[in-house]
Amino acid sequence: MHPMPRASATNQFTQPKAPVAVASVTVVCRDHDAHVEVKQDLFGIGQLINPTDLTLGTCAASSVDTVAQVVIFEPELQDCGSSLSMTSDTLIYTFTVNYNPQPLSNAPVLRTSKTAVIVECHYPRLHNVSSLPLDPLWSPFSAVKVAGEYLYFNLTLMTDDWQNVRPSYQYFLGDMINIQASVEQYYHIPLRVYVDNCVATVSPDTSSSPSYVFIVNGCLLDGRLTGSTSKFNQRTADNILQFQLEAFRFQDATSGILYITCHLIATSATNSVDSNHRACSYTNGVWSEASGANSVCSSFGSSGPPYGTSSGSSGTKHGFQHITPYGRKTRDVSESEIFEWEADVCLGPFQIEDMLIK
Repeated sequence: MHPMPRASATNQFTQPKAPVAVASVTVVCRDHDAHVEVKQDLFGIGQLINPTDLTLGTCAASSVDTVAQVVIFEPELQDCGSSLSMTSDTLIYTFTVNYNPQPLSNAPVLRTSKTAVIVECHYPRLHNVSSLPLDPLWSPFSAVKVAGEYLYFNLTLMTDDWQNVRPSYQYFLGDMINIQASVEQYYHIPLRVYVDNCVATVSPDTSSSPSYVFIVNGCLLDGRLTGSTSKFNQRTADNILQFQLEAFRFQDATSGILYITCHLIATSATNSVDSNHRACSYTNGVWSEASGANSVCSSFGSSGPPYGTSSGSSGTKHGFQHITPYGRKTRDVSESEIFEWEADVCLGPFQIEDMLIK
């Protein structure tokens, strides 16, 4: 559970003076929305305002409590024209309560003045905005994982031209499996998705044997280990990352069933590609990065022992690692902080058939 969020309400004046707190507007900041109450006696003079003259950003009131004489708004954090800003340790969602009085009846007169009140919800950056667990949502030809309330991680099979979802999990040995990782977010900050680790197994259990870890720390090792043409595609959008894996079967396996489980990470798109956030491919003896930042791939080198592979067991130092619970990652404060979310997503079962003889 994250600490209780703080809330503040300040009045915005046209005079050149700092805003001051007002007692006529209160806010309760919750996991994914805010509960804002505005007293109809907004100015504390005993005159009730018309609720239709009040808006929260672009939103009208959710309800009016005529007994308590308060106007109620219940916006989602990302709705009603809210803005999101960040400090080193805090997320701040800002709303504006607007009061725009209309003339009374047919008389062209006003008894109150136009005003605005700034409402803020503060959340700590080092904790999940939502404490809800993540549940998998399955669609026929893609895998989806929900991170918090607003992020959806996806692994999707794509056709050869990458234009459509592939309607089958059946492949032949040597076929290229086109996989698209993506993240859909409902925050205001653009995100960049990374495929941090991937393992192939014969069951959805990533600790089962045999297994093959073919992506480690953002580096697709299959080309280096087997000489295949498996690779990341050049990135064309921050929230999408595509890669190709040459279809294979495990040696001595009784069937061609495969599952692919990947650990996906999403960070703010403003953060630079680095050695912990990258998409590196090994082709023609050279490492290259999907965004063009090839220098971040240098830690793997062009030779040396392969990392992250396991032909019969898993759980090695460089093997596939789970993150529990799913959601946003908490980092040690001594490290350079990266604002990110992460989740494991499983795709399958694949049916890999023997190569056809033509």
